Amino acid sequence: MYKAFFGLTSSPFNLSPDPSFLYRSEQHEEALASLIYGVQSRKGFILLTGEVGTGKTTMLECLRDHLDKHQTPFAFLFNSRLTAAQFFEMIAYDFDLQCARTSKTEVLLALNQLLIERANNNQTTVLIVDEAQNLEWEVLEEIRLLGNLETRRGKMLQIILSGQPELDRKLEQPEYRQLKQRIALRCHLKPFTAPQTSEYIASRLSRAGLRDQRIFSPLVLGEVHRRTQGIPRLINSVCDNMLLTAFAMESHVSTLEMLEEVSKDLHLDWPGSPRVWGEANMPDSATTI
Repeated sequence: MYKAFFGLTSSPFNLSPDPSFLYRSEQHEEALASLIYGVQSRKGFILLTGEVGTGKTTMLECLRDHLDKHQTPFAFLFNSRLTAAQFFEMIAYDFDLQCARTSKTEVLLALNQLLIERANNNQTTVLIVDEAQNLEWEVLEEIRLLGNLETRRGKMLQIILSGQPELDRKLEQPEYRQLKQRIALRCHLKPFTAPQTSEYIASRLSRAGLRDQRIFSPLVLGEVHRRTQGIPRLINSVCDNMLLTAFAMESHVSTLEMLEEVSKDLHLDWPGSPRVWGEANMPDSATTI
């Protein structure tokens, strides 16, 4: 709706994970490099964690693009509310295994055959599990056992578990100690710092066609960071709504008043925010920038 008004060629703050809009912060570069290295080196288990909205799914999308480019087959489980039987059925569908997909035994035999064939050709295969903090113990145990499939050259199946910090805490429990010991690489995504938030917003606007970002002043950017606490998904939501508000008001710059309205609409919660959104809670420096 506002693209032509601001001279944009695409929507800069979509909530969907889009690798083409990846902001290559140091931690995201390191996380992606670790994922690719772990797969290529056949490390076995790789753990990716981070708070809600810090970019884990975007990292996985970037990895999937890399795997597609190198013709590496992978299974991607995006729904972790699964029974063990459903888990094996989804693996069979994703790897297109030629077997009775409702039979755990036949799925395991077909998967083992696939992995051996690829290992003999010096190729690897990947299992990606998103939202892994929701997995039941029985399913995590089945995943751990899949990690036992190996040759002298390394693990035949590379397994990436991605989830919120609850996954880290779950792995600290005694019953998960065997799985914890098998994790070869760990990556953790943190919220952005204030400078990174500004760079992130400028980067996304630039990729959308606006190379010289003047919509958000330094004062507004600082307040956006404070209210979103550096969480990329929240930053996207706030900035998208601010652009829409500015467009509706026919303004090419954002203001703290607009941010206050958006914060109220989204019911943002940050240290020092009003518990109940009622009267405006404007900073003393609330002026049009």
